[in-house]
Amino acid sequence: MTATEAADAIEATGHDRAGEAATVAGPQLAPGATPPRTPLKARAAAELLGTALLVAVVIGSGVQATELTKDVGVQLLANSIATVFGLGILILLFGPVSGAHFNPVVTLAEWWTARRGGDGVTAREVAVYVPAQIAGAIAGAILADAMFGEPLVEWSTHDRSAGHLLLGEVVATAGLILLIFGLARTDQLRYAPVAVASYIGAAYWFTSSTSFANPAVTIGRTFSDTFAGIAPGSVPGFVGAQLVGAVVGLALVAFVFVPARSTE
Repeated sequence: MTATEAADAIEATGHDRAGEAATVAGPQLAPGATPPRTPLKARAAAELLGTALLVAVVIGSGVQATELTKDVGVQLLANSIATVFGLGILILLFGPVSGAHFNPVVTLAEWWTARRGGDGVTAREVAVYVPAQIAGAIAGAILADAMFGEPLVEWSTHDRSAGHLLLGEVVATAGLILLIFGLARTDQLRYAPVAVASYIGAAYWFTSSTSFANPAVTIGRTFSDTFAGIAPGSVPGFVGAQLVGAVVGLALVAFVFVPARSTE
């Protein structure tokens, strides 16, 4: 065997071993992607737990902020910072399991793109994800109330039915869908934990509604009459605005992220 042949053999062996290691470790999935081989019950559990912890962060940090200061601006700042860090960590943790949707409009948007030939969840998975997200949001609200000695279930009296707030929800949700599916179209979902959390943190401040952008979280927040709550009567308008925002967001994705045409 010549020196060149020996070097080629060593290189081939190295590639084989690397391939074997990758097979054992399993596919390296970007946070935010939906793993097709993860058992559905595990994905449902991840969506339930992730949404519960997200709502616990939102409500709990709101309660803590109001106990520490009477300045509404500082309260919102504390609430938004806690949400940014909490959401980023939760996406990083649960993304490789379920895709870390934690949001029915994200799940429905992914189902729609899959229905039209893209990657995404099936109708059966939607039927599992959405109830898990809603149940998780309610559980998270009750958990936050329990941690701060509030009544476990106390309907919020914070009315958010004004038209300008609904417009804020359309904008917040459209931007969220544009971001997530824009990252997917450009193969940058690995940045989802930072990008999505940063967007939500910014939208807390630039939208009039403080960016709920999530029907499950909206429902969960009715169970707590605290800083982050929303009155049950305001929920239909908010959820409707979020669904409109999701449609607008998908339309923007289709318009902006057009696949490049082949030059051949």
